[in-house]
Amino acid sequence: MTQTVSMPLWVFVLIVLFAAVTFASHFLFPSVRWFFRKRAERVIARVNQRLQRPIEPFKLARRYDMIQRLIYDPAVTQAIVEHARRQKIPENVAFEQARRYAREIVPSFSATAYFSFGIRLARWLSKSLYRIKLGTLDRKRLSEIDPDATVIFVMNHRSNMDYVLVTYLAANAGALSYAVGEWARVWPLSAIIRAMGAYFIRRKSRGNLYRKVLARYVQMATRGGVSQAVFPEGGLSLDGKPAPPKKGLLSYIIEDFDPTQRDVIFVPVALNYDRVLEDTFLIAAGQSGERRFRPPLWNILCRVSRHIWLRLTRRFHGFGTASVSFGDPLRLSEVAGGKDTDVTDAVAAELMRRIAAVIPVLGVPLVARALLGTGPTTISALEAEVHATINTLATSHLPHPRRQPATVVQDAIAHLKGRGLIETLASQVQITDQGRTILPYYANSIQHHFDAGAENTGSMLRSRGN
Repeated sequence: MTQTVSMPLWVFVLIVLFAAVTFASHFLFPSVRWFFRKRAERVIARVNQRLQRPIEPFKLARRYDMIQRLIYDPAVTQAIVEHARRQKIPENVAFEQARRYAREIVPSFSATAYFSFGIRLARWLSKSLYRIKLGTLDRKRLSEIDPDATVIFVMNHRSNMDYVLVTYLAANAGALSYAVGEWARVWPLSAIIRAMGAYFIRRKSRGNLYRKVLARYVQMATRGGVSQAVFPEGGLSLDGKPAPPKKGLLSYIIEDFDPTQRDVIFVPVALNYDRVLEDTFLIAAGQSGERRFRPPLWNILCRVSRHIWLRLTRRFHGFGTASVSFGDPLRLSEVAGGKDTDVTDAVAAELMRRIAAVIPVLGVPLVARALLGTGPTTISALEAEVHATINTLATSHLPHPRRQPATVVQDAIAHLKGRGLIETLASQVQITDQGRTILPYYANSIQHHFDAGAENTGSMLRSRGN
């Protein structure tokens, strides 16, 4: 027992490594996991005390458990069998494909990341880039929402800043779960987005198996009371106009709705900006007819570098106003309760009508519309036009600027002139060649308020979709 044993050095190193791994897995790792789990529980308990809607247990489930629950769901299992038969492949191969889809979709929400890092970053980005304005908001109506219902914020999609802005403004309401497109499936951005509770979707996927896995996740989250945020337009607006709805995610929610259980309440949210950061890329994509666009990396780096330089030299004065309005909530039980017919089309159209009706009217879109309608004009004439328009909006009870018309025009002219979209010659203001391409994009965001009126917005949207 006390004899010396000789062995090669590499064998001794392996023995030490195996011993270290065994010690860590049996003694160290459980203690570390226990420490972080207890810390997370304390964070969640503290956060829930100040939230209007506490974080749902479904959202706090381990990602591995959620994936297992999803792929063994009876509806997904049936879809796996049908997919294997249709594609003439073994069922275990189809099962692994479904598992891959589930791992791609299911988030790994971290309350610490969301409330300690995400909310603070969203607040800083929103307030450092824009002057934030809260438009139409019926606080009493929103406060009366059933606390046991699943709340789904349904929004128009103007910019990727939409995620940031709504996350910041809804910070006290609860933790939102977003549906994020494939553009964000790059490391390390994908890991951060998953930790924020977002789930990835393939916009162009036509596979029945993938759609079933996605549908069941959305339905499980909805039944679990997870607050969600969806963009029914399906992508960023390429021309600035509100687009007809695409019913994918909405149809998943509606087809699984049971009026005898948890209600679903849709809250329309409308966003608008004096400056959309991606406007030139979106306009170019609209002109080319190719929605899938990827901005050149060099172009992005140049813009970011210039922005940083303007901040360092204290010459950055913001991108104008970003505004968010909340429309009248829509209870799914009032629309679908007791009906055997599919109400998805009706719900989608009504939600887009309510969104379009409260899209904020801001200074730049207002001045852009006036300049496109009048051509070269004087500042005094432009102020008179904007003043008359604001009065019309006020009498129609539509969202409009609260500042003095002269201030609205001065700020908008300074913004547009700084971008080279307009020029002032003597006492006249006229649009430049570049402005003729970009100004219609901003004017389009509010044009429906004047063409159809708030009552007829839904008809306008449906006619554009035909």
